Amino acid sequence: MSKTRKKQQKDIHLDGPRLLPLKKAAEYLGLTVWAMRERIWAGHIPVVQFPGGRKMYVDIRDIEEFIKKNKRVIV
Repeated sequence: MSKTRKKQQKDIHLDGPRLLPLKKAAEYLGLTVWAMRERIWAGHIPVVQFPGGRKMYVDIRDIEEFIKKNKRVIV
């Protein structure tokens, strides 16, 4: 694979927002909002909250890391 191709794959999400609202993050993973909350509460996915705010955001990089950690090959 060429260096350009690898760079494109690595930076694929840099053209969009880095922080996703909870609903968009859940949609990205194909989960319901409540299923997403359960993963957050279990400590599987970290969230970003701005000081004084209640709204939760998920870093797209944390979502990608979650996906990497949970990939399995079933034989």
